[in-house]
Amino acid sequence: MTLRGSRCAACGIAVALAVLNLFATISASAGDTRVDKVVVEKSARKMYLFSGEALVRVYHVALGGSPEGDKQRRGDERTPEGVYTLDFKNTDSAFYKSIHISYPNLEDLRDARRLGVDPGGQIMIHGQKNGYSVLASETQKLDWTDGCIAVTDYEMDEIWRLVSVGTTIEIVP
Repeated sequence: MTLRGSRCAACGIAVALAVLNLFATISASAGDTRVDKVVVEKSARKMYLFSGEALVRVYHVALGGSPEGDKQRRGDERTPEGVYTLDFKNTDSAFYKSIHISYPNLEDLRDARRLGVDPGGQIMIHGQKNGYSVLASETQKLDWTDGCIAVTDYEMDEIWRLVSVGTTIEIVP
């Protein structure tokens, strides 16, 4: 091996070690990070996890089948907009794990009463429909839920670990 070849090999090893160290740092810090706010930006189809002001994670999400506008009634396939609480975790779900969003809040109930409609409920962050995990690469390209926020099962495992019951979630247009 020439001197130049050994330098290239050493550079390659150094880069590989740096990348492995970066992933180890990210993984270690994610396990120790307390997420205290979740923000969903519907128009971008993104969900952001924050610890204080620090952005911890970003996920691509699928929304309700009619994602534009605020949820107004049961069956409208819209994802609600507003500030809510993630109030319980559910492992016994038709979808791979779910975390319940405290929709409807008092404002949502007042709006529904004014319109004379049922506001709906059972809005969750969840993984794929049970038994359909292998289709996530395709389903996550679509808005397919009834108003929930869907991620892949792998992402749901990560969210499950990072987000505690009682965390605030803000859903914006």
